[in-house]
Amino acid sequence: MRSLLRFTDYTEQDVERLFRLANELEAGGYQDILRGKSVILFFPNSSIRTRVTFEKGIALLGGQPVLFPSDALDKKEDLRDVCGYLNNWADMVIVRHKEISVVERMAEYLKVPVINAMTDVNHPCEILSDLYALSKIRKDFKKDRYLFCGRRGNIGLTWKEASEVLGFELAQCCGRGCEIEGLPVYYDINEAVSGRDIVCTDSLPAAVLEEFQNCQVTKAVMDKANPGALLNPCPPFFRGEEVSEDAIQSEYFVGYEFKKSLLCVQQAVMVNCLGAGKRND
Repeated sequence: MRSLLRFTDYTEQDVERLFRLANELEAGGYQDILRGKSVILFFPNSSIRTRVTFEKGIALLGGQPVLFPSDALDKKEDLRDVCGYLNNWADMVIVRHKEISVVERMAEYLKVPVINAMTDVNHPCEILSDLYALSKIRKDFKKDRYLFCGRRGNIGLTWKEASEVLGFELAQCCGRGCEIEGLPVYYDINEAVSGRDIVCTDSLPAAVLEEFQNCQVTKAVMDKANPGALLNPCPPFFRGEEVSEDAIQSEYFVGYEFKKSLLCVQQAVMVNCLGAGKRND
């Protein structure tokens, strides 16, 4: 049994093995590996992409998804008791909750793997999926130079963890007061984008939009990046805020097809948590 709570739970070799699993799953491998198993999911009503791909992924592997709203974990009942009962029936638990402490405690109390489907401080499955998608279309995605445009939050912090695990170069462009500790920081997108291969963004709360006026990614900005550069905005993105309309309509935008990888990568995470898959390292 192996849970996934943070990107840093994986080594570089673990990520490579996960990507091999994703390749095998895309080719139709591991059918029915969840046959007869029940996977319990806790998701808020607002979740779309992560929830759809986890539920579909479970069903395609022969499992039974059982869905609850995230706030079912916020009631008075102690989490130890919730998990104590779930241990009777659950074969895996997938949790999307704002507090990572809730996910951590569930991993402590449950006897089955726990997968973090997003918290306020990280989003490991999303960034694993992005990197897998990049690995399919870039010569060597670990040698690309990355720029994250956004505030200190779950997406940016996970990109930082990924850079630490995989060793790629990452810088941040943001408004003052939104810096991620330990990253080179720029406050003007025109300076930040020079020499970059992959530009990633995250949506912004209304309270910081003014501070990010010099950080919006436009087509003209992307024209200043390296030849062949890609724009990878984390959904939901908002045209006219962190990214411009013309940037989304440009050839730089990796598009909706890019996010197809969420399905096979999240399936690979589940297969890996069950201890299945060949170890070639």
